[in-house]
This record gives sequence, structure tokens and C-alpha cells, in this order.
Amino acid sequence: MPVAEILAGIALVKASVSFIKDNISTCKDIGDIAGAVDNLLKGRDEVNKKSSGRGMGIREQFDTSHIARETIDAKLAAEQLQEISHMINLRFGPDTWREIVNERARRIQEAKEHEKEVRRQKAKEAKEQMEQLKFIGSSFALILCVIGVVIGSVYYTRL
Repeated sequence: MPVAEILAGIALVKASVSFIKDNISTCKDIGDIAGAVDNLLKGRDEVNKKSSGRGMGIREQFDTSHIARETIDAKLAAEQLQEISHMINLRFGPDTWREIVNERARRIQEAKEHEKEVRRQKAKEAKEQMEQLKFIGSSFALILCVIGVVIGSVYYTRL
């Protein structure tokens, strides 16, 4: 993951935090800032994904400037997330942030399970199609053999 993606993750966090802070006192329900909350969590995930070292080359994994940037960005994202969670809980009730995070995790898990089921179903359909093709091919070969035997026996009896 290039530096631009790290910056995109932390920029997404910062922009979302700014929007939420500007609009938290005037919004009537959580739906008014739901997109910003979603972007905040996506930005945090991008920053955390990068700081875990996945998708990096060997050079990037050991480059001190990358390590420092990733560590600081991850801590800034966590700090911003904590601040927003308090603001949302103060505005909408003490369990609101936990409910948001839990619901998001549940939906992500459902989406992953659905994706696995779709892949499993496609694999099953591909296997069934292969079996049908094998059956058709073997049937065709059997028919050709029978035709060959019939033609051979007709030809042999005429001799």
C-alpha cells in the first residue's frame, strides 16, 4: 500500500472528524452524520491495515519514516475515534457508539458470509456443469462407439 493510501486513510479520518464536530450539535438524528461516521471507520481501517504491514514491500516494512508515520497516524486515528465516540454518546445516548460499532461489525460479518456462500454456490454450479459435460462427453463417445460397432458389423457381414 503506497504512502498515498496511508495519507488517504488519515485524511478520511480528519475530514470525517471535522464534519462530525461541525454538525453534531445541529443534527436531529444519527442519520445526519452517518456517512461521516462510516468514512471515519473506513479511514481508521485503512490506517490500521497499513500499520499492520500488509501489502508493503520489504523496504517499506523497515523504513523508519514509514514506521513512524504509520504509528503516529494509527494513534491519531484512535484518538480521533475516541473523541467522536464521546461526542456521539453525549448527543445520542451512552450506548450509541457501541451500538454503531457492533452493528457495523455484524453487517461486515454478514457480508463476508454472504460472499463465501456466493463463492461456494458458484463452485458447486461449476462442478455440476463439469459433471454434465463429462456425462455428455461420455454419452457422445458411447454413441460413437455403438455407431462404429454397428458400421463395423454391417461392413463385416457384407464381406
